[in-house]
Amino acid sequence: MAIIVQKFGGTSVGSVDRIQNVANRVTQEVENGNQVVVVVSAMGKTTDELVRLATELNEKPSKREMDMLLTTGEQITISLLTMALQQKGYDAVSYTGWQAGIETESVHGNARITDIKTANIHSQLEKGNIVVVAGFQGLSPEGNITTLGRGGSDTTAVALAAALGAQKCDIYTDVTGVYTTDPRYVKAARKLKSISYDEMLELANLGAGVLHPRAVEFAKNYHLPLEVRSSLELENGTIVEEEASMEQNLVVRGIAFEDNISRITVAGVKNSLTTLSTIFTTLANYHINVDIIIQSITSAGQNALSFSVKTEDVKQTLEVLERYADRIGYEDVEHENDLAKVSIVGSGMFSNPGVAAEMFEVLANQSIEVKMVSTSEIKVSTVVAYGDMIKAIEALHEAFELSVEETVEV
Repeated sequence: MAIIVQKFGGTSVGSVDRIQNVANRVTQEVENGNQVVVVVSAMGKTTDELVRLATELNEKPSKREMDMLLTTGEQITISLLTMALQQKGYDAVSYTGWQAGIETESVHGNARITDIKTANIHSQLEKGNIVVVAGFQGLSPEGNITTLGRGGSDTTAVALAAALGAQKCDIYTDVTGVYTTDPRYVKAARKLKSISYDEMLELANLGAGVLHPRAVEFAKNYHLPLEVRSSLELENGTIVEEEASMEQNLVVRGIAFEDNISRITVAGVKNSLTTLSTIFTTLANYHINVDIIIQSITSAGQNALSFSVKTEDVKQTLEVLERYADRIGYEDVEHENDLAKVSIVGSGMFSNPGVAAEMFEVLANQSIEVKMVSTSEIKVSTVVAYGDMIKAIEALHEAFELSVEETVEV
């Protein structure tokens, strides 16, 4: 019997009716002759409500107690889903993250999984039970409850599937799969039948919210097939695998975008071998995530350095730069808000030169100014004005023919 891991997000378990629907999806897999492990998130807006309650009592609650509080959301879901499965006549048992053997590093709020002891789950599967596991949580070496941060339930599901030697991991969401871009913004966007781990990882890192990057990394490292599919509609989703078996004719596979981007420009920085390390080590010490970096050196030996950050980090970034002005040594700092990052992704770009040039030409024809650029072997990212974001996405989607149905090379 094959082991199948299924993961259902907060929207999929947001009401009694939806939990019953999830129970139906789980039992269908059991009737197909498989052993099933189910990972679930907290119901709907439960986590948001718990955060609200905490901050009403304490403006800066400790991370340890927040982990203690937030993990209760998933515990509610696992017990309710297990009750629904039992009502349908199936043997099922619920496990918290620590009961499931999930061990993490000693970090609160964004811990990483270090090991999974699968004995308890295997024992229940051998008894014929469906095992329902709380996502997003684990236990530190000191015995403290920890949470895995954003996308933690995805990570739980994929890590469990890898540890259990599962045949595959199905990620059930409120969308039917991975699309060429967000269909809420581009009506011509279409669902991909398959996509490679590397492409999905780039899209996830660049703003596509279907899968969390850490979950994709786990799947890639353990060669575990993922399928992103709808919890509400009975249709095939998108397979995430080593090499996409479909759409081999497409150079660009998808377009990702992210708003609330700002550009910081540090002018008059002395040209020194340690300048870059000093600036970015200082920012990293304050957990400020820097994305695209552009450096120019004048004939006078001074640098102009620009980099992008999330707009929510601008205030802190400026404060840190001012605090360490003497150590860094610069003349002026400027910032620009209301920007967005638009990226094209596709493994075919590696063997097809000129894709970046075509992207820039498309944007120029739309009178869209490119403010910053970052590239890798399979992606090109540009920073543009937020007001141009949708226009850029639509133009690139059309130019790279992403609305055209895929074909398979024979």
